[in-house]
Amino acid sequence: MLEAPESHTGWTFITNHARVLASIADNPNARIRDIAARCRLTERAVSRIIADLEQDGYLSHTREGRTNTYRIAPGKALRHPAEANLPLASLLSLLVHSETERTAAQQQADPQQHVAAPQANTQQQPVAG
Repeated sequence: MLEAPESHTGWTFITNHARVLASIADNPNARIRDIAARCRLTERAVSRIIADLEQDGYLSHTREGRTNTYRIAPGKALRHPAEANLPLASLLSLLVHSETERTAAQQQADPQQHVAAPQANTQQQPVAG
């Protein structure tokens, strides 16, 4: 059974929307439950974030049986005017790379407890969720 997400007060450098996108980009077989656990969010929060990302064209999905397959739009510009000239892929390349490094560091600290994260793939490809 999954534990409740740890609470956090104060601001952070990375938004939850960016965390969810990076998780989807990093793990093509992730379910909402897996994304929520990895991002330390509730499943309801992840569902709302996915809806936001789809509404603004950063993410789309197709239904395949009981599974949603997500597709990231890596060429779409970032939302803030200061980063409007940067594509989503540039943000994902930083976040997914950082997540892979973090996982590797955790494995070195406790190799029995952690499984390596798959390589980042920021090209537009189907992602299950």
